Amino acid sequence: MERRLNTPSGLLWGYIVVHLFFLVYMLTFVLQGQAFSDTNIYRDWAAGGFREENLVGLPSPWVYPILALLPIAIAGMAGPGPFLLIWVLMIIALNALAVGHLTKWGKNTAALPAAWWWLGFIFLMGFLGFARVDGLTAPLVLSALLFGVSRPFAASLLLSIATWIKVWPAAVVLTLLTVAKRRLHVLAAGMLVTAVAVGAALVLGVAPKLLNFLTAQGDRGMQLEATFTTPWLWLSVLNTGSSRMYMNTEINSMQVDGPGTEVMSFLMQPLLALAAVLVGVLIFRALHAGNRVGLSDRTELLLVGTLTMTTAFVVFNKVGSPQFMVWLAPAVAVGLASHWKQWRVPAAILIAIAVTTYFIYPLFYDALSHNNPLMALVLTIRNVLLVVLFCWSVRRLYRLSKHAPEGDVADEAEAR
Repeated sequence: MERRLNTPSGLLWGYIVVHLFFLVYMLTFVLQGQAFSDTNIYRDWAAGGFREENLVGLPSPWVYPILALLPIAIAGMAGPGPFLLIWVLMIIALNALAVGHLTKWGKNTAALPAAWWWLGFIFLMGFLGFARVDGLTAPLVLSALLFGVSRPFAASLLLSIATWIKVWPAAVVLTLLTVAKRRLHVLAAGMLVTAVAVGAALVLGVAPKLLNFLTAQGDRGMQLEATFTTPWLWLSVLNTGSSRMYMNTEINSMQVDGPGTEVMSFLMQPLLALAAVLVGVLIFRALHAGNRVGLSDRTELLLVGTLTMTTAFVVFNKVGSPQFMVWLAPAVAVGLASHWKQWRVPAAILIAIAVTTYFIYPLFYDALSHNNPLMALVLTIRNVLLVVLFCWSVRRLYRLSKHAPEGDVADEAEAR
């Protein structure tokens, strides 16, 4: 069975089964004239022409960068009825391109297990990946990492498009900019996409709102699922002090309030910035350490640096939405394709994160938001796993900066 699955035709059938499952599930909503999860909001945005005066009671569409509105507008071109169908078909197409690119359309048989891992992760995270803009950006980032340091312009072009859809791929841009030899290519692609985004904003007359996504999260409190919210989560569950969960209706988000949460919320942005800087320093040190001893593997450094940076963006974020877990998968999938042994540990951790996230949302989010202690425990385990993944990534990055472990050097030489 394993031999049959690890063939191009086996992978193709696996891809069809996984995506057909979600397509059929989403069709049950489409046939009733409905959307699913956040696509309900996206559909209303498209129907209202993205004009805030037409969207009373809904979050502003400008919580996203401007290019996020393009796929939403495409899905809404045929009206509200088929919105969800078109949205899911777009994600299915992008996933097909990513899997094809990862395996070189079946020619790279060594990458087939990595593609299966990616499909498994998609299956576990599917409801989140198929109902949020994050599902559009993840396959773009995966393809960008495959272009990597050998084709930095193409990689940066995809990453810049993804960043102007949802901000998180900026973490990968920072890593690529540090690692790539041809940094001007990275900058040129980023400037080109940014110029298109600015030009579109000017043409549409929405230039004043172009950067609203940078400030939209500034005043929000600690989201229920965020890693650093965990202590207040338990204070609320145990009914200790004045900690409580509540719905922030303006942004459609569950948050936790209690003694010290305002201070913590204020500190999260500088903590995130500091974490990103420290990770960037580690990546820079690893690059120059490798250059000194002639063992610099820029591709491996790009992948490890990407995983470390994106995990930092999740762990040190006061917003802990479950779809954020999608951010972590592209680097692991590409890492497994290039060196399965070295990437087994983060791959296993991320599958465990996906399983616990699935129990949190969509299965038992209502119970979690009503102080259910069992679901609070599941969320705590998920958050601990995120910290463990971050620690693994930092440790791996630190070892690359030292180039000390002989085993790693031998493994890298063997891989070459």
